[in-house]
Amino acid sequence: MANLTGLTFGQKEWTPKFVEAIDKETCLGCGRCFKVCGHNVLTLLGVNEDGEIIDEDDDDDDVERQVMGIVNKDNCVGCEACAKICPKNCYTNEPLAM
Repeated sequence: MANLTGLTFGQKEWTPKFVEAIDKETCLGCGRCFKVCGHNVLTLLGVNEDGEIIDEDDDDDDVERQVMGIVNKDNCVGCEACAKICPKNCYTNEPLAM
């Protein structure tokens, strides 16, 4: 099966790999990926002591730690900058099958 490909400015073929998932058990919530992504794909989410994602309307006292979450997957351009900067290798990125 063929994957979506593009061309770089130098006319070299390139296969974008789009963000599919983030391992919330491994994520430090450091925000490096959030800062490097210019397409509003990611956001920080609060997690309680049971490992459950906390709604942002809930009390901040329940937040045990923060992890990264995918909020606008459709905005991803497949550059993999998030995965490349992640110190814990939390990202799963996949090419788009055609």
